[in-house]
Amino acid sequence: MNKKATLLAGFLIFLCSFPIFADTIKLGFNYPQSGRYKDLGLQQRLAAFLAVEEINKAGGILGKKVELVIRNTTGSPERGAANTEELITQENVDMVFGGASSAVTIASGKVAKNLGRLYFGTTTSANATTGSEGHDHMFREYPNAWMTANTLGNYLTSNFSDSKYFYVTADYTWGWSSEESFRKFTNTTDKEAHPHALTPFPAAFIKDFKEALGAAEESGADILLLVLYGDDLVRALKVAHEMGLKDKMQIVLPNITVGMAQAVGATIMEGVISTTPWEWMIPYQLDFVRGQEFVEAFTEKYKVRPTSTAATAYSIVYQYKDAVERAGTTKTQNLIKALEGHEFTLLKDRQQWRAFDHQNLQTLYVVRSKEREEVVKDPLRSDFFEVVGSLEGEKAAQTLTEWQAERAAANKPPHL
Repeated sequence: MNKKATLLAGFLIFLCSFPIFADTIKLGFNYPQSGRYKDLGLQQRLAAFLAVEEINKAGGILGKKVELVIRNTTGSPERGAANTEELITQENVDMVFGGASSAVTIASGKVAKNLGRLYFGTTTSANATTGSEGHDHMFREYPNAWMTANTLGNYLTSNFSDSKYFYVTADYTWGWSSEESFRKFTNTTDKEAHPHALTPFPAAFIKDFKEALGAAEESGADILLLVLYGDDLVRALKVAHEMGLKDKMQIVLPNITVGMAQAVGATIMEGVISTTPWEWMIPYQLDFVRGQEFVEAFTEKYKVRPTSTAATAYSIVYQYKDAVERAGTTKTQNLIKALEGHEFTLLKDRQQWRAFDHQNLQTLYVVRSKEREEVVKDPLRSDFFEVVGSLEGEKAAQTLTEWQAERAAANKPPHL
């Protein structure tokens, strides 16, 4: 071969190999940039961008640069589903993740399955996400309502036995399944003895919360369980404070984040009991070094503390990276096999992607809000919670038999 032919052959080899090195792995990020869960969405976005930035600095995934392609769900299931279709068919993303509403996550995940992509649910707690509406393309990092209720119910029955409950519940998928789960684990299934009030979702007004909380006050309950989230929870807590309900009953929340606590205020939050899979102070209280590193990187970059919703988004990006590198490909079916049953540690203690339902098993923590004086000692006035109890993921989650019963009740097969 002459010199010119050799150069040409070398150039052609270079051209053929170039796309391999220049190729980008695209992650579709489907989150609420506006609407009632926008603050949760912002935390997810900040954490996702931090994870991608760190991964790209370290060489990407399989040597390929990672890119986030974002869409705003506005908290609408229809918008979330349309975004997912657009991300996959027009942007050609390799996977999709996000959501701060279970209804949005479920709708979006079904589209992802139909189009052959994975969907990772972020802040989605309805049992249905990996239960009656679960499928092989959906993985959920966040604990479900069953796990939350089991953890908190365990604590409440030990510390507030023989108490009368009143439930104020958001009237949609997550609210229904959460209340049902809490009733089971607190032995309060009798709705006459332990009444409830539903508040509209997603369009509840202050008058709706006043009406529901007025009924709670009249009931003479010992425990006020607010099955609300995001802006709705913030508003309801402020109304409860104005009505003086904290002096009459113990306020309990299924889930809490630092962001929501800050929106409510340290004074109103004092003594409130809730659960969380992670908050920024927990890695310091329980000595999780990698979690501390995440807190410090996030805080330095954004000048705010990360919340559990941030930790969830951050973990998903890193878990996708890990799965792709273990599988050696971004092909969906290979990744499903790589994820199922996989155990890992990242920002806390051991976690696992359970094989039969794709629910992430992880420790849940019962937390109590500190006194205002303690909260404001933190430079960013964010040190809200102390851990007062916990339950391991394997003990908190449904068993296979319980999960299959949920599937059967919804006329779904006993497998994904």
